[in-house]
Amino acid sequence: MTARARSHRRAKPQQARVAVILSTALLAIALLIVASLSGGYRINLTPSEPLGLWRIVPLSRPAAVNDLVFICPPATADMLEARARGYLRSGSCPGGVAPLIKTVIAIKGQHVEIGASVSVDGRGVSSSGLAQSDGRGRRLAPFRSGIVPPGFVFLHSGFPGSYDSRYFGPLPASGILGLAKEVLTYAP
Repeated sequence: MTARARSHRRAKPQQARVAVILSTALLAIALLIVASLSGGYRINLTPSEPLGLWRIVPLSRPAAVNDLVFICPPATADMLEARARGYLRSGSCPGGVAPLIKTVIAIKGQHVEIGASVSVDGRGVSSSGLAQSDGRGRRLAPFRSGIVPPGFVFLHSGFPGSYDSRYFGPLPASGILGLAKEVLTYAP
């Protein structure tokens, strides 16, 4: 047998393994997409929380501090500008944006103070430092401090580049789709 024939024989099993791996990866991607399009599931592609498949669990009570939620932001001028700047992804929420995945850190009646970082009722919030500008050097204005009004929640993510209530303020709790529960995720 020639060297070329031996090389060709070894290549066939390697090609078969590559084909199986690629087929499996494509099937997994297709399943993730189908799961995200069906009700109750979302794919998170932002670094605010682990990447991957999440389940939306209906919330049958008012939102509470430390709830990790999926929420649709309202279609306000600020949110439309955030979408234009690339802070929000395209999706099915009002204004054509995707739901946000954030942690509730304050609810109605709580005082939120925004300075170099955020505090709620006088207690500092970890990983809440404010950026003066975004990754492209555009100015980021912090939201003013104040009391969270009834029917609203103040949201946060510990990811340093997160676009959350530090910048856009409290959001209507009526936009909450449900609690966010990890299904198949990866934290880089």
